[in-house]
Amino acid sequence: MSAPSIRIAPANTIQPQTASIPLEQAQRWNSPYDNEWLEPVVSVFLTRPAYIRVCVHACSASIEVGGALIGEWCVDRETGEQFVIVKHVLPARHTRQGAVYLTFTQDSLVDLHDQIEKRFPSEKIVGWYHTHPQMGVFLSHYDTWLHSHFFPEPWQVALVVEPFSSIAGFFIRQTDGNLDPTRYFGFYEMDGAEGHSIVRWHNLQERDANPREVKPQEVKVAESGSKEAQSPEVRLKAEKPKEAKPQEVKLKEVKSKEESKGGKNP
Repeated sequence: MSAPSIRIAPANTIQPQTASIPLEQAQRWNSPYDNEWLEPVVSVFLTRPAYIRVCVHACSASIEVGGALIGEWCVDRETGEQFVIVKHVLPARHTRQGAVYLTFTQDSLVDLHDQIEKRFPSEKIVGWYHTHPQMGVFLSHYDTWLHSHFFPEPWQVALVVEPFSSIAGFFIRQTDGNLDPTRYFGFYEMDGAEGHSIVRWHNLQERDANPREVKPQEVKVAESGSKEAQSPEVRLKAEKPKEAKPQEVKLKEVKSKEESKGGKNP
């Protein structure tokens, strides 16, 4: 398969914007693979309008559909952590598609570039999305090829949505450059920190967005049972003096009386 003559990737000289990572404005949604010590290059922040647009497009057909994710590539000014903010979604037109495939044509790419220049001239293509109707969340061999050739930047991501089961996930390159086509990541829902989430992808689980803070209920008692790992309440109970049982008190009283009588009658 020959390389495409047009690719929707930014120039090599592009640099990330310096900004503060918006954890306080977001709600984290984890995938089943987020806790497997994987190291994605970027974290993904998805705005609500972009989420809604993806869902509407995903449910519009029983065959595969897709498009471009538009937004910003940033680096946190304090930690150096990289992240992308998906602000807009552009459904791809002039595609070749079927029940199990989606192909961007040259007309698709030209049209996407024209739309970006007219509507979002200061923003970037941070990735792409497409659907897998009744197939699950993964990247096929062709999806992986398309991602590596059309979206080659380490920070560009791929979103796969299965609209019939309402599941989805982001595929993100690791810090070593690898892209696992079977393990997907969750994302941060922008404006979701107030508890009013609109996310309905059932394979993702809600989690506190700020990884620097640990909730008290998340602190587990160590399996060894050591007092150092126990809460203050548990330690107080463990160190509380043993109370004498009623029968023990009665025996002490009888013994005391007998000793007293013995003292009066030597």
